[in-house]
Amino acid sequence: MKRHWNEIQPVDEYIVCLNGILHETDRRILTFLYQPLLGSTCFSLYMTLWAEVEENRLRSATANHYHLMNFLDKNLQDIYEARLKLEALGLLKTFIRKNGELREFVYELQSPLTPEQFFNDGMLNVFLYRKIGRSHFLRLKEFFSDDIVCTEDHTEITKDFQEVFSAGTPPIDREVMESSLLSEDKLFMSQPDRTGVPLKMEQFDFSLLESSLQGVMISKSAVTPSVKETIVKLAHLYGIEPLEMKNLLLTSVDEKDEIDIEVLRKAARDWYQLERNEKLPELIYLSQPEALRTIQSEPSTKEEELIHYLETVSPRQRLIDISGSQPSSADMQVIEGVLFQYKLPAGVVNVLIEYVMLKTDMKLTKSYVEKIASHWARKKVKTVTEAMELAKKEHRQYTEWAKNKQGPKQKVIRTEKLPDWFHEDDQAVETPSETNEELEAKRRELEERLKNRRLKRQVTNNHETNR
Repeated sequence: MKRHWNEIQPVDEYIVCLNGILHETDRRILTFLYQPLLGSTCFSLYMTLWAEVEENRLRSATANHYHLMNFLDKNLQDIYEARLKLEALGLLKTFIRKNGELREFVYELQSPLTPEQFFNDGMLNVFLYRKIGRSHFLRLKEFFSDDIVCTEDHTEITKDFQEVFSAGTPPIDREVMESSLLSEDKLFMSQPDRTGVPLKMEQFDFSLLESSLQGVMISKSAVTPSVKETIVKLAHLYGIEPLEMKNLLLTSVDEKDEIDIEVLRKAARDWYQLERNEKLPELIYLSQPEALRTIQSEPSTKEEELIHYLETVSPRQRLIDISGSQPSSADMQVIEGVLFQYKLPAGVVNVLIEYVMLKTDMKLTKSYVEKIASHWARKKVKTVTEAMELAKKEHRQYTEWAKNKQGPKQKVIRTEKLPDWFHEDDQAVETPSETNEELEAKRRELEERLKNRRLKRQVTNNHETNR
């Protein structure tokens, strides 16, 4: 089981640095726009790291992770997961260097997007709208904007440099330029670049999209870098495949034969709501949300270790751990469908993966997974322990569903494997020597014998009465 201590230890040292100056406006942006998406732990971690830098301007003093654990009153697992979320939303870059047996981390804080960039991002603004609702979203938009001061009816009387100052004696250019240069280990304080959420371009099949666009009224030059970035965001946000993206691009071409990004976003949003018949998508974490975890301290038993593992690992990593290999794209589509369509938390999906794969000889059958996922969604299963208990309770029903999926001509499997947690104790799991069908047949045979015995007794009694 992969734990955070494989990645980070309390004694590991770190320093914090900035890639530019952060301002008070950035603090408000993080508080009101990012905090609803990331949660209080991530917000506290970012602010604590920022405070450490402020003491020394562009970089902090060296500290170890015990320091962070004490400051935040959080265990290292929570801090590690908060770090990953900050990285995922483009607020933190992490670098590592081995220093003997210890590791040295560099945490480079990234500035948040400007309000204009955030509200026009096409992904973060959608997640925020879904999270806080329309009225609060509009209130925040008003908070981060103001009325334009109109100067059209005014005459500009601004003086230029030459009208106010005289250059005097010309400076010695060479001497000035040399004096202005910084040494290689120094950095000017400046406004940093704001890059937003880091998404990999290779996550979308642009080659397939480009081949599908051949012969249609869209030139290759129309797919600019900004259009490509928008396509990747929309594909990730709404789950749009390349061939469907082609149709959306065709509806977004303006009179200049250019792709209107705003029209493309609206077309993608309309497609999603029509195709999925749902509200806007929400930000779904790929591990169990902290509020839904039942193991809040260091696990002390094997059962608690298992629950803690299922609550902290991603479904993709669970697939790798249980199968010993990288998951196929088909398997990942099944898992992503469960996460986004049925809105099951990641820890619950981990239980589902383990139950289905061990029960069906390591196969992740889409229809079977979705049938159980639909049942768990209706039962409002939110925690790992709830999922385990429901799987035990409904095992007979799920077995019948599995038989229906196999069909009448499928060979009956003689033994049935089940997850360790399925059994009530922590002893070794005993594999049943008989299937449910064999036990059911023996039960019917026994009932038939008892019925025949009762009939014989009744006949005997009737004979004795007549005599």
